[in-house]
Amino acid sequence: MRTLPLLLAAATLIAAAPPPISAARIKADVATLASDAFAGRGPGEDGELRTLAFLEKAMAAAGLRPAGDNGTWRQAVPLVRLDRLPGATLALNFGGKAHPLVLGRDATLALKNVGRTQVQALPLVFAGFGIVGQGYDAYRGVDMKGKIAVVLANDPDFEAGQDLGFEGRRLVFAGRIGAKFEAATRAGAAGVLVIHEDAAASYPWLQVGSGDALPAMVPQPLKPSALQLSGWLSGAVAADLLKSAGLDLATLKARARAPGFTAVPLGDATLAADGSLAAMAITSHNVVGILPGASRLAEVVLYGAHWDANGRNGPDATGDTIRNGAIDNATGTAELLEVARAFAAGPRPARSVVFAAWTAEEKGLIGAEHYAANPARPLSQTVAVINLDPHVVLPAARNLELVGGGRTTLETDLRSAAASLGLTVTDEPNPEAGWYFRSDHYPFARRGVPALSFRAGRDLVDGGTAKGDALVNAYNQNRYHQPNDQFDPAWTFAGTAQEASAAFLVGHTLANGTAWPLWNPGNEYAPLRAAKP
Repeated sequence: MRTLPLLLAAATLIAAAPPPISAARIKADVATLASDAFAGRGPGEDGELRTLAFLEKAMAAAGLRPAGDNGTWRQAVPLVRLDRLPGATLALNFGGKAHPLVLGRDATLALKNVGRTQVQALPLVFAGFGIVGQGYDAYRGVDMKGKIAVVLANDPDFEAGQDLGFEGRRLVFAGRIGAKFEAATRAGAAGVLVIHEDAAASYPWLQVGSGDALPAMVPQPLKPSALQLSGWLSGAVAADLLKSAGLDLATLKARARAPGFTAVPLGDATLAADGSLAAMAITSHNVVGILPGASRLAEVVLYGAHWDANGRNGPDATGDTIRNGAIDNATGTAELLEVARAFAAGPRPARSVVFAAWTAEEKGLIGAEHYAANPARPLSQTVAVINLDPHVVLPAARNLELVGGGRTTLETDLRSAAASLGLTVTDEPNPEAGWYFRSDHYPFARRGVPALSFRAGRDLVDGGTAKGDALVNAYNQNRYHQPNDQFDPAWTFAGTAQEASAAFLVGHTLANGTAWPLWNPGNEYAPLRAAKP
């Protein structure tokens, strides 16, 4: 039987010694992991083996034991790497003439099946937000066979100024790009194009366009796709396309917010594409260590962080091909190691604590998904998951930011831990970005394990939210997933240490307690947890 929700005693925590978290050790690990020697830590690339060796050595030095396959540190994750070969083309035909698109500048193109994909004159259909569910289905009664769905990013509540049943500003899962692709596939579409807007997508065109050069990865075995292609259209191209059909984006958005909206042709516009996709089977790895519990070792608190970045792919304007991923996510990986050291340095906790460094998060949470389906310890005995995926390295702050709040009693525990550190907990300022579905705790949440994700806050001790927002915005606009996400020796990692300290305190109390965190009443994942033995 599950006990009542865990409540940390803030007064006790305040009286306790501060967590043994070192910003200097985190900084040193980030400097190493984000160096060019690690080649951007791309799964299956030359940086992976060096990364695995570093993590194994660090976990062993911290006092952990291997918890991977067959008594090793590594859990094999079979993948297929998909590379679009040079020479691919994409063009739209509207207004009586062809409009060849420059990939990376005007549009992106993801081919879905190995070999050559060649399509001609596929009609374009505007399908609103591309969501099926909650009274919405733009494909209702529309024959989508051989057609391309052109959809908006986000969900109907975004920019609506009211709650239309999609949690207000907070993105729902059906509004995620992958969910739109699945809905279009079920409707019979040949492809999907998403109209890019910075706010609706939550990232600038720089990230989308430069990502066109990156390989995709999927779990083995590779399966054929009914969807032939997908991609993004730049705002400028989309505006020209709509104008040719006598339409404009603002009017179409308003129409698409109505539950009865159904897809409409975009005049006589059609699409042509030609390109080839190569597949290569690879095996990447999660790295998993465990600190066995002293008395209830079958019960597990799980910490996770993804070690991968985007490897050697797609040079920037300077010719730099290595996407070092200093912030995303060498920093979270370094936090994981530091929290492990803090646990191992103290008395052995009652429950076991697992520390997992995931592969292929950037390719769709694949490493964490693989572990969740093949856990080292049963999920029914996994007390909670604490995710370490910071978005920006910040100086000391007055707060922590909770991602996807209102879901689990772990949030109360986080607030108590934060209070003991002199911090407050605030909701994430941009819930429309859908971060709750974009990081490695989600494969566990959707299987019923209470999961917590948060990050260092931007209400900085020196400069307040104005300075914090400026730092976050500059990173999002210019460095996120780019080769210039590089280590900066000037970083203090003070905010990172605050984040790691709070993560340690929440997990430490869980590991030394008997309570099981719960999902809040009415949460969609609560029945999954209740069904566990």
